[in-house]
Amino acid sequence: MLIGEVARRSGVSARMLRHYESLGLVRPSGRTGSGYREFSEDDIRRIFHIEGLRSLGLSLREIGRALDDSGFTPSALVGDLVRRTRERIAAETELLTRLRGIDAAGPARWEDALHVVALLQALGSKSPGARQRAALSTADGLPLPAEALVEAALSETEPNVAGALRWALARSGEGGPALLGEGLRSPVAAVRERAVRCLAEMPGDEATTYLRQALADPDIAVRACAALALGARGVDGAIPTLVEMIVAGRNDTDAADALRVLASDAVAADQIAARLVDRLALGSTGAPARGRLTQALGSVPGARAARALADLSRDEDRAVAFTAEYLLRLRDVS
Repeated sequence: MLIGEVARRSGVSARMLRHYESLGLVRPSGRTGSGYREFSEDDIRRIFHIEGLRSLGLSLREIGRALDDSGFTPSALVGDLVRRTRERIAAETELLTRLRGIDAAGPARWEDALHVVALLQALGSKSPGARQRAALSTADGLPLPAEALVEAALSETEPNVAGALRWALARSGEGGPALLGEGLRSPVAAVRERAVRCLAEMPGDEATTYLRQALADPDIAVRACAALALGARGVDGAIPTLVEMIVAGRNDTDAADALRVLASDAVAADQIAARLVDRLALGSTGAPARGRLTQALGSVPGARAARALADLSRDEDRAVAFTAEYLLRLRDVS
């Protein structure tokens, strides 16, 4: 079979076939009387083998080794191909993320586009100072896209940089809450907590909705962070978690402050008092926790909380009784 027919049957150009021959990858079985290359069925089969290996990303040199070395084992080569492919995908994914970030910023001039590129690179810097400056640079005019800020915020462990990123996200406008909501589905509790901390600094009903969802998180740190944020927003759905934080001694002072804010509403005040009293009545609640719960009752207005304190002033635990009696005197003075 002549080279033209082989090219038609294999889909490989005659020029490439000649290149394969020059490298020794293909050796035509013979020549016609006129001197033309003549390929056998085995030659054509080898050409298909070459093309198949090329499709896996092997170089022509690697293909030659694979086809001609009888002792060659493909496992090491395939493993290397897997590694190189992963590296290429990672590089292309990084490029795609950067391009999407530039597109989201909507630069009007090339100078603006280059500025965004520099900021995106700075967000990925190993230097905390560089990352912090990049986040704070959003005050200079051209904002960083919310997608890039969220990605950086969810992976940031340096407190000062994380604070700057939360500040930048709060200024980023639309898109941020939904992206942070996706962060709440992360399998890593620390990432979910960072998402909640970012949402806590974002105004609006959308951020509040995601914070409510975080109250059901399996991790107590995530729930506690969401409850404190919702308490500051006046959301009474945070009351059960805030009470449990007081029992556990986890940010109990902040939790009590949040309950005091919520208790400014008369209906919520009764709900809080009832929840605190119920928790005090549980036999499994230890003495330190009962003391913290009693102190929290002191900041709750209304008759229900006052009656509970009066009962607690006669409690068998003298520390609880003294605390309740003192808080009752303070209420009388005020």
